[in-house]
Amino acid sequence: MVADRQRGGRGAPDPEPGEDRKPHSDEAHSAFTPPLGVPLPPPPEDEHPTSEFALPEGVSPEPDTGPEGSAFALPEGAAPAGFHPAFTPPYGIPKVSLVKEAPWQDRMRTMLRMPLGERPVPDRPEKPEEPGPPVPRVLDLTLRIGELLLAGGEGAEDVEAAMFGVAHAYGLARCEPTVTFTLLTVSYQPSLVDDPVTANRTVRRRGTDYTRLNAVYRLLHDITSQGLTLEEAYGRLAEIRRNRHPYPGWELTLASGLLAGAASLLVGGGVVVFLAAAAGAMLGDRLAWLAAGRGLPEFYQFVAAAMPPAVMGVALSTAHEYVHVQASAVITGGLFALIPGRALVAGVQDGLTGYYITAAARLLEVGYLIVGIVCGVLVVLYGGVHFGGGTLNPEAALERVERPVTQTVAAMILAFAFAVLLQQERHTVWLAMLNGGVAWVVYGALADTIGVDPVPATAVAAGLVGLFGQLFARYRHASALPYVTAAIGPLLPGSAVYFALLNFAKNELNTGISSLTKAAALALAIAIGVNLGSEMARMFLKVPGAAARRAAKRTRGF
Repeated sequence: MVADRQRGGRGAPDPEPGEDRKPHSDEAHSAFTPPLGVPLPPPPEDEHPTSEFALPEGVSPEPDTGPEGSAFALPEGAAPAGFHPAFTPPYGIPKVSLVKEAPWQDRMRTMLRMPLGERPVPDRPEKPEEPGPPVPRVLDLTLRIGELLLAGGEGAEDVEAAMFGVAHAYGLARCEPTVTFTLLTVSYQPSLVDDPVTANRTVRRRGTDYTRLNAVYRLLHDITSQGLTLEEAYGRLAEIRRNRHPYPGWELTLASGLLAGAASLLVGGGVVVFLAAAAGAMLGDRLAWLAAGRGLPEFYQFVAAAMPPAVMGVALSTAHEYVHVQASAVITGGLFALIPGRALVAGVQDGLTGYYITAAARLLEVGYLIVGIVCGVLVVLYGGVHFGGGTLNPEAALERVERPVTQTVAAMILAFAFAVLLQQERHTVWLAMLNGGVAWVVYGALADTIGVDPVPATAVAAGLVGLFGQLFARYRHASALPYVTAAIGPLLPGSAVYFALLNFAKNELNTGISSLTKAAALALAIAIGVNLGSEMARMFLKVPGAAARRAAKRTRGF
């Protein structure tokens, strides 16, 4: 039977006599099948052919030492917590140390720059029987805090770091915040297989209140470092939103006049110029409040605020036979009180940190506000030069008067008034005032004593303002804006803007464009200097144990 099965090829039984012996399949026609009646050859002794990789006879194989290693794998025992081979970069995951002693701004900026798969998980332990905080409420709290920061003038990177800090503190590790000028978005995805939860909020109104801004920063510090519960955080946030501004409206009007008067002293004015500039600025401030109460856009508010100081300057120039004063300083002082230095610094900072959409929107806003100032002043100057008999002379205004003591005191008064206008806390007003005085001393030493060009001198002075402001902020775990924004007030290009407008009114376009270009260069020098000083503080004054913030990768010509 065995032989019969072998002859059949597939185990078929012998055919009956007279039956057709034709095979049932094509396999019988193979050249490798023996014909019927021929037994199968014996199998070979060695079924495996020889190979050049086979070991020779008499050579024993090497002992098995485990799987072969890889040049891209970390050594044994060097894998960090949360190591996953699928997300391991070629040179291993760097060790990240984010200690609680480091300021929350540094820790959140570090994690914000890290890829999502490499961020450390929140270290807040949760008991198994207690569920985590509800995701929608955490996202809502995150958006509300980000809204207050963005409305108060914070940069986009700082707002994103704050939003990420809140979400991370309440256990939402896979969270991505996004800030684009007036839109705040935050998305949370528990895992790769779960549906993401996304929420957004739009900033409709923006106001300047640095007291509220510092209160939000204190709340952020308690959330990220002290383990504040969700309900406690909501209560603190509601209390912050209910708080009234620290200074009433009449104090802000007086501060506006004081700022304009101090700015007029910086450019060579005297007592009469100080009083005229203060009166024009206070009248302009009241007109701007009236326009705001009527619901007019901010552009028209700036037009209304710029006209009274220009009227004061033209009136003094018309009465030059009776009053011998530098009338141009009156208009220059009024411009100091209107130039949007805060928005300019924030716009340039967003551009330098890679938030180009927000930076473009902020700078466009600054452009519109400056055009409003130009329209208000230019209408008055054109009427005064062509119809009123005014003798405004830009060459006379360009004569620089060196009064170091008077100008230093005026710079400190200007910074003090600017801090009041920004609604700062009283203990920060004096620090901003001191920072502004130091900035003016440095600028005067470089520009007047050494003879450095005003643009680099302004950049160096603004860099020191940013450095000192960042130091104060790190010491108090607060925002750097209250220590920086008011201190750059003495460096604002009010004189260059006035010279440009006056030359435009006299149809001297080339000279006017040159002055306007100088004003733009000074403004950019201030913004870049402030940002560079802040980055230097973060770069060289590290907190022990804190990881360095990763820079964003940018294209370089390709």
